[in-house]
Amino acid sequence: MKNTSQSPQGISSDSYYFEKDKTGSILVLGVGNYLMGDESIGVRLIEALSEGSIPDYLDILDGGTGGFLLLDRFQAYGTVIFVDATMDGKPAGTVSLLRPKFASDFPKALSVHDVGLKDMIEAVYLLEHQPDLYLITVSIDHINPMSVEVSQPVQEAIPVAMDQILTLAQSLHKETPVVGDHL
Repeated sequence: MKNTSQSPQGISSDSYYFEKDKTGSILVLGVGNYLMGDESIGVRLIEALSEGSIPDYLDILDGGTGGFLLLDRFQAYGTVIFVDATMDGKPAGTVSLLRPKFASDFPKALSVHDVGLKDMIEAVYLLEHQPDLYLITVSIDHINPMSVEVSQPVQEAIPVAMDQILTLAQSLHKETPVVGDHL
């Protein structure tokens, strides 16, 4: 487990993601706009994860509103878990796990940055290396522009989604063969 006695350190350089081989690591990538109320749930989950103890094989990244600037992360990691808000008609705060294989498999109602995110995923499938992709969504029922307030149902989803992320990551890490292992 990572040392939690120190405050999380911000990484200001892309070199962090390429200092060592990350193919055995898992990246949790939260996307969202902090100034759009419930739509910010992806980045708020990353913030919450950074305040706790996470395993050494897990890296977390606030991806903001997504976009092509994140493509190099897909080249570096063998597994990526996306976290995002969705307006899918389910009750606000519903946490769902999806296994999209293509951008068309992503929910049609991802939050306001969905076009950029779907375009980015399409670009990932054009790269030489494609990571295993998982998507954890938190259902929202509205977007509140220019607000940092998160509704109670979405706030209550944070520990549920964190548990799901950590459980999924642990399961995926156990499935990853270690170099040198023999059957």
